[in-house]
Amino acid sequence: MACPACGRRNRVPPVASGVPRCAACHQPLPWLVEADDTSFAAVTGGRLPVLVDVWALWCGPCRAVGPAIEDLTTRFAGHMKTVKVNVDVAPTVARSLGVRGVPTLLVLRDGVAIARQVGALPVAALERWVAESLQLSPA
Repeated sequence: MACPACGRRNRVPPVASGVPRCAACHQPLPWLVEADDTSFAAVTGGRLPVLVDVWALWCGPCRAVGPAIEDLTTRFAGHMKTVKVNVDVAPTVARSLGVRGVPTLLVLRDGVAIARQVGALPVAALERWVAESLQLSPA
């Protein structure tokens, strides 16, 4: 991953004890990982809140909201981790989260869902929803 601040390429592990930072400038890095039924518990653990994007390849609204999710992951770097879950690859996770439609976005804190949004939102509304869910000012 290229650091948004300085451009240096860094490796960002799916699981870490702290917040990933750039090796050159030490700024927080966007933390975006994919999870499946076997890795979900491990990648959603940790001290940061987790934005979970449950999506499907065949879902047009999911593909439309995807770039906005990636942008918000960059803007809120250091404040959240984003985990993308393909419902077709991880049906057990989707069921355990109570997902009935995609896209579904959840914010988890300590493994507990504190916010849920079903359906695609315009970028500005999505940013407000994420910021309010994380109790942050919009980026």
